Amino acid sequence: MSSATYLAKERAVAIEAVERASNVCQSVFKRLVAEETLTKNDKSPVTVADFGAQAVVNSILEKHFPLDPIVGEEDSKDLQGDAGRVLREKVVELVNTATEAPMSTEEILRAIDRGQYEGGSKGRFWTLDPIDGTKGFLRGEQFAVCLALIVDGKVKLGVLGCPNLPYQMDKPDGERGVLMVAVEGQGAFQRRLNADSSEIETPVHVADVADTKDAIFCESVESGHTSHGDNANIAKLLNITKPSVRIDSQCKYAAIARGDADILLRLPTSSTYVEKIWDHGAGNIIMHEAGGRVGDINGNPLDFSAGRTLSANGGGVIAANAKIFDAVISAVQATLAQKNK
Repeated sequence: MSSATYLAKERAVAIEAVERASNVCQSVFKRLVAEETLTKNDKSPVTVADFGAQAVVNSILEKHFPLDPIVGEEDSKDLQGDAGRVLREKVVELVNTATEAPMSTEEILRAIDRGQYEGGSKGRFWTLDPIDGTKGFLRGEQFAVCLALIVDGKVKLGVLGCPNLPYQMDKPDGERGVLMVAVEGQGAFQRRLNADSSEIETPVHVADVADTKDAIFCESVESGHTSHGDNANIAKLLNITKPSVRIDSQCKYAAIARGDADILLRLPTSSTYVEKIWDHGAGNIIMHEAGGRVGDINGNPLDFSAGRTLSANGGGVIAANAKIFDAVISAVQATLAQKNK
């Protein structure tokens, strides 16, 4: 099989699924966030978008690859019975704005529940995060629809839909909406989200930074997933003085893959938290195909063969340009060793 045809159908279907799900999320934002008054803790719009996006992606995957299981973040239990009626009706209405043919309530719930596969080291399956970056979504900032294909424990294909990411980061008020895709051995590419078929994908590559003093961190807007204080200590060890790029979700992987920033640090915030495979599958292969490296705090590659989580790894996730990755790992380990004294 030539490299041009390797996973060609899977690539095309994954792009279609991610684009449709991204449109679902944008529709929810316009209808339920921008136009309605929300209390600070009201997460119902992101819940509707999560369920809707997962139903859309899973139904498209089932149509084209009916034997492929899916590791997804959501299940339908909160949509069942009288207690779930209001939410269920919103999800059903939403999904049917994005599908080629109408889907019944039962079909939509079944599609959502196709995401309950446990993963593992054998065979092929998809992993989906229907909305990565829920706080970014609710702020109208960065979130991503993230889909990856895993075969025998290795990520082979990844697609990120980033509806609010500027197409050019140096023009933050310009055109928004990025789709990034990578297949093993074929490089990483970006194009405009919802582009017509004539638009040519553009290859992306990490920045050619050989010294950490010239590097830029890409950090979360909020510190729930990593410690900004630890990041500051690591920056000092690496002589990094440039201001960080702060964005939520796997959009960070996209930003580093195309050279907008150079280092992603997701350090352990507790001894019990274990990273989920859907939070890193697509970003992992896009980074690798763009010339970067991704690993845990010990520098070991992420292991997607252990089920629904990265439990075989040592915690945390570090991503960087390959030239500086080892130096970043050394600084991470020195900082954590000092902290644990």
